[in-house]
Amino acid sequence: MAILSELVLYPIKSCAGISVPEVTLTRVGLALDGVRDREWMVVDNNGFCLTQREYPRMALIMPQVRADSLALSAPGMPVLEIALVQPNAGAATREVHIWDDSVLADDCGDAAAAWFSEVLGVASRLVRFHAGATRLASAKWTGGVDAPTQFADGYPVLVAGTASLADLNEKLVAAGRSPLPMNRFRPNLVIDGIDAFEEDYVDSFGLGAAVLKPVKPCGRCPMPSIDQASGERGPDPLDIMQAYRRKAQVGDEICFGMNAIVIEGEGERLFVGQAVSVALAF
Repeated sequence: MAILSELVLYPIKSCAGISVPEVTLTRVGLALDGVRDREWMVVDNNGFCLTQREYPRMALIMPQVRADSLALSAPGMPVLEIALVQPNAGAATREVHIWDDSVLADDCGDAAAAWFSEVLGVASRLVRFHAGATRLASAKWTGGVDAPTQFADGYPVLVAGTASLADLNEKLVAAGRSPLPMNRFRPNLVIDGIDAFEEDYVDSFGLGAAVLKPVKPCGRCPMPSIDQASGERGPDPLDIMQAYRRKAQVGDEICFGMNAIVIEGEGERLFVGQAVSVALAF
């Protein structure tokens, strides 16, 4: 039987995640106490997103959801608290850019900008997805379904199977390398009890009244080489994965995990240990 073995929320794009026992499912992804997945993003002075790809120290920025704030910590820095009330009083609205999309966001102010600039060593600002903004996943992959997301790379939920990681780790160990934890791949939902890479062939996952539909394999950049505990680069597993994880349907990219959209279950509670029904696409 397939079960949900881990739930991870990433309040700020490319910063550390929060492994939690339960969440609320929204159309734009997971939510915890009103904080949505990838609701915040770090940008440069021109509004372009910053990620671990260029700034691996982002992995060390640790969020904590409090009653009325998002508290952020990083080595050697005081805790920064971001109010959860939206919009923040006096917040400036600005256009920001994430890959090929441009959307409106609320600037989180000069104190947050100074904090992130100090941590990353580059001029940075923290922004929050504007309440009136809309960003949709690619209709090419969703089959024409309007699937909103916020500052995720492109889709509201990323799903991976524990057996897939175990399969990769067997190959890494055989090559004399250390096994990797799942956080290198930054999924939202981790599912146990399915075969290695079975998620690639699933038509839908059922979790209670919720239905998630995998729509696109997740092509991988070098981010899995970054140790999420130290913020340092290490050996890149893509050199092992390239032999067996290339997907022709996404331009021969090396893939791990499946991007999914929410078909049913807005407002449903998901919890670790929950049974997951699996409907295969063939």
